[in-house]
Amino acid sequence: MAARRPSAPGFAEPAPTDLFGGDAPPAPPSQPGPEGARPLADRLRPASLEAVVGQDHMLGPEGALSRMLARGSLASLILWGPPGVGKTTIARLLAERAGLVFVQISAVFSGVADLKRVFDDSRQRRRATARGVASAGQGTLLFVDEIHRFNRAQQDGFLPVVEDGTVTLIGATTENPSFALNGALLSRCQVMVLRRLDDAALDLLLRRAEAEAGRALPLDEAARTALRAMADGDGRYLLNLAEQLLALPAGEAPLDPAALADLLARRAALYDKDREEHFNLISALHKSLRGSDPDAALYWFARMLQGGEDPRYIARRLCRFASEDVGMADPRALQIALAGWEAYERMGSPEGELALAQVVVHLATAPRSNALYAAFGAAMRSAKETGSLMPPAHILNAPTKLMKEIGYGAGYAYDHDEAEGFSGQNYFPDGMPRPRFYSPTDRGQEAAIGERLARLAQLRRQRRG
Repeated sequence: MAARRPSAPGFAEPAPTDLFGGDAPPAPPSQPGPEGARPLADRLRPASLEAVVGQDHMLGPEGALSRMLARGSLASLILWGPPGVGKTTIARLLAERAGLVFVQISAVFSGVADLKRVFDDSRQRRRATARGVASAGQGTLLFVDEIHRFNRAQQDGFLPVVEDGTVTLIGATTENPSFALNGALLSRCQVMVLRRLDDAALDLLLRRAEAEAGRALPLDEAARTALRAMADGDGRYLLNLAEQLLALPAGEAPLDPAALADLLARRAALYDKDREEHFNLISALHKSLRGSDPDAALYWFARMLQGGEDPRYIARRLCRFASEDVGMADPRALQIALAGWEAYERMGSPEGELALAQVVVHLATAPRSNALYAAFGAAMRSAKETGSLMPPAHILNAPTKLMKEIGYGAGYAYDHDEAEGFSGQNYFPDGMPRPRFYSPTDRGQEAAIGERLARLAQLRRQRRG
């Protein structure tokens, strides 16, 4: 067990624990009764911050929360992380370590009236004398689960009570706080990012479950690895799976991965098609394509399909990539992307997904150039800046006598009649300096395009000189 750090001034010493402290002796098996009826994940809930697994970047000797506690000042926090990584447990243990009254509400089931009641109780607790009131004068740690589910107006209700110290707020969220929470609330809280539990942390939880049960899980080594993979970084889900396995009759032969899969359901991968994980994975796909890595691109493509993403959305983004990142270095890329999209529309899932996989590999291995993308952006900016400048008169049509009389079309040179099929005339508004938007690279077919444009530029200078 790690040595316990001395309490900082103004903070209560944590309750002693010998059950989850790393090298502590294993606890005896659960006895029948109320304790045994509690879910395994609840029975194994850490009793000290040192026993929390997988969050050493926050709770280790140099972790952000450890330094905060050592200073004797606990700030309001937003704990952001996936399910089952310890957000509620950490909040409860922080209240204990800081000597604060722990109050928990859920944004799913609570409203303005509930918040007002909590705030009023917190104020009264701070003002109360010690006459027969155990928590008199104590501060309050308000833990709000799923805080992102409060609307903007409800979130604003936290601002004055956080600012004047009525409560120390700890909000838990699985959503990106940048999108889900008010900027004003974020400015009053520190955001702590919790990590999904890695393989070592999940294995430690399994060993604690075995110690609590007094027997090993009925798994061979490969099945044990598969069990951790099923949890996908969620410690609570892992312990729920372990509890099902520990309920099997003792003495049976260890399960292999196939038998384990038949017995237990794999946890669905975290993916929400209209929230941050959606954008994270499409960004990973796009950047893998840009980085010419077909293997990584196929992986992220498959991850999105496994998460239930609409293949049409992926097809649309592949078409965008074909223009934005491959561009004129391989003009066929857009045609292939559109063909893959059409093939999917004709065949549907799962047959059509192979056509999109072919597009993914083609785009990842194609020569790439963002010259077209940059040129279009520059042209859009120039069009905005120059306003409503007229085209030069010589390239205007003159369908009426009046238009001919005022010079429309006068002096126009028909390029097909000129040497090399090129007149070199000016096609920008009169008086506007000639800009250069498109600068081909020397990659793929753009190399030949660049050579041709350089030759035409030379001819233009000669014929206009």
